[in-house]
Amino acid sequence: MLTSLFITGTNTNVGKTIATRALLQTLNDNTSSAIGYKPIIKTKFQKTSVQDELNQFTSTIIQSSPITLTANEINPVIIQNSHGKESVIDFNEITKKIAILKPKANYIIIEGCGGWRHLLDQQMFYSDWVIQQKIPVILVVGIQPGCINHAVLTAHAIIQDGICLIGWIANRINPGLTCYAQTIDKLQCHIPAPKLGEIPYLLRPEERELSEYIDKKLLKNMMKNC
Repeated sequence: MLTSLFITGTNTNVGKTIATRALLQTLNDNTSSAIGYKPIIKTKFQKTSVQDELNQFTSTIIQSSPITLTANEINPVIIQNSHGKESVIDFNEITKKIAILKPKANYIIIEGCGGWRHLLDQQMFYSDWVIQQKIPVILVVGIQPGCINHAVLTAHAIIQDGICLIGWIANRINPGLTCYAQTIDKLQCHIPAPKLGEIPYLLRPEERELSEYIDKKLLKNMMKNC
């Protein structure tokens, strides 16, 4: 039975946390429960700004699920970029944390950072760990100029890596994009996975109820097939 989902994006700042919130709100219903997990936050900010970023993410996730988690359970690893220093990530520990979280809910929504080929150190991509763990993926597409190229390339890379692409979520991050509807149509034609939802441009989406923008029936059917 599928118990974990990995959320990746076409790039940085395309709305993975907002999509994670939408999925958590969708999967927390009378028949199932879900919790959020962001194993790694990678930032270039100073310590105080890192804590602000962490607080923002954890508060969004905590408010998106009725299941109580600590900040450390949600985000065990913080990497602060520093020139000349290479980060060392204990992926065994990250995997162990998932095993600890599994009894708490039916589903764990794991948010990645950056895109599918996000480089965590000199050699390892985030996708390497996802491939190793064989976690199905949902792709978040930030709707903006150039997103079709990024989305199609990413979708094919995920599939070629042998990972189940459950589907994709459109997130409207550019309200001024005039060809929005045409872009969605082209994405539906060329991404070899179904559109699971479409999140409009919203003010303070981290405070909103977003489950209405996700096709729950389609999502659960696709999850059964992976």
